[in-house]
Amino acid sequence: MGSGSIGVAFAIVFARAGYQVGCWDVSSASRDRAGSDLDGKLSQLHLHGLLDEDPSVVRSRVTFHPDLEDAVAAAELVQECAPEDLRLKRELFSQLSDLTAPGSVLASSSSAIVPSALADGLSCADRIVVGHPGNPPYLLPVIEVVPSPASASSTVEHALGVYASAGLRPVLVKKEVEGFIFNRLQGALLREAYCLLRDGVSNVADIDAVVRLGLGRRWGVVGPFETVDLNTRGGIEAHAATMGPAYERMGVERGQHDPWTADLVALAAAQRRALVSSDDWDDRVAWRDERLMRMAAAFRDGVAS
Repeated sequence: MGSGSIGVAFAIVFARAGYQVGCWDVSSASRDRAGSDLDGKLSQLHLHGLLDEDPSVVRSRVTFHPDLEDAVAAAELVQECAPEDLRLKRELFSQLSDLTAPGSVLASSSSAIVPSALADGLSCADRIVVGHPGNPPYLLPVIEVVPSPASASSTVEHALGVYASAGLRPVLVKKEVEGFIFNRLQGALLREAYCLLRDGVSNVADIDAVVRLGLGRRWGVVGPFETVDLNTRGGIEAHAATMGPAYERMGVERGQHDPWTADLVALAAAQRRALVSSDDWDDRVAWRDERLMRMAAAFRDGVAS
């Protein structure tokens, strides 16, 4: 639902995975533009070896519809990609309640609106979740699945399964919070970036360089918890003992006092050890370095820029 950039991106994700995709938009101009955008993006993906089939085969699975009922007929999952407007989204979900089968998933691409606000009072509330992607989802495969208290467990499981079958990595968000996981993490970094600019510590280009060439490259291989786990021999607990007080002071400087308590550090460490044992720490460090070397080689050779 919605044939803007996110709608086109999801059409690629699902069609590339073999699904038949119906796209709807109230605007004929938007539908025409979406068709052209789809063709162009499929050609680019093919050029970089990111399609397993000819672009024309993938394109044949996508149809554009002026009528919403036609677009969602027999849909297993409807991905709402309308502008970030609560009233508009609720109107669309209200229509979907009557136009879709009882077992179909109704998912919103909302970046911050919690699903209970979308679903409140609607007869299809048990079928509504947020399915928030990284943008563009055909290149960033993580997707957050956010249920409301009214979401049926079968809806959540169905959504997780469909997204996984489409090649995405679904992450279940266990509690409703504005911005979910993706935008809360992104927002924390962006808020600090603005503060550093405001305070004259650095400029836009250099702040971007630190993230792009440092944090961003590393996070392309390991996330923040694995980063600190592998950066210090002794893992997360050793890192927290060394750096925790400094990070606490930085937080207080910004008016946020969230110290890493012993219980919290122990929880993070236990979850990391369940993923990688202490005995495998050296091997995991070597694994990280090997992947960073591949990335560095790609940048050096001009494959990535």
